[in-house]
Amino acid sequence: MTVLALPPGVYRPQADTRLLAEALEAEPLGPGSTVLEIGTGSGVLALLAARRGALVTAVDPSARAVATARLNARHHHLPLRVEHAEAATCAPGRRFDLVVSNPPYVPSPHRRGTGPALAWDAGPDGRAVIDGLCDRAPALLRPGGVLLLVHSALCGAATTVARLRARGLVTRIVRRGDVPWGPVLSARRAWLHEQGLAGRSETREKLVVIRAERP
Repeated sequence: MTVLALPPGVYRPQADTRLLAEALEAEPLGPGSTVLEIGTGSGVLALLAARRGALVTAVDPSARAVATARLNARHHHLPLRVEHAEAATCAPGRRFDLVVSNPPYVPSPHRRGTGPALAWDAGPDGRAVIDGLCDRAPALLRPGGVLLLVHSALCGAATTVARLRARGLVTRIVRRGDVPWGPVLSARRAWLHEQGLAGRSETREKLVVIRAERP
């Protein structure tokens, strides 16, 4: 996707976005497929799905992100329904063929971030949003529907896989990445070490995309 509006305070597409985009491209979307993106940011993943003819709803708790995704949809002349909503309460009563999410997952001394950090801070174990997404996934998916979820190994890929399987979803890791620590993790090095989440000399972050299908 080219030429996106990316104002200050809106999450910029990064390595985790690209990894999730690869997994999205591998899914058999087509005209009439229904897609929900939770935590859309600039809207890049939602627009990739819309370009393939899917009927896409994108949600984000940041009003600035919502405005940005709408602007980018207009710029690319793609239909996109963008809603201001939290992951825990979005799309009530609706089911989708595909749910895609790059949720907040960075371990933080704070329960939830504010301002730009709303896109990444996710509590002391990094699971403040992920656990709720796992629990809601069966209710958001049609039979045969798929959840694609990206997050850091710092917050427990095995825990996510087990939680989704416990809710009846057929679950596996479909993409892995390895990237240098960015400024957020680097600034928390001492705290992460104190929490037992990272070694003193650790400098790289392992990313995973988890695919969970409702039978």
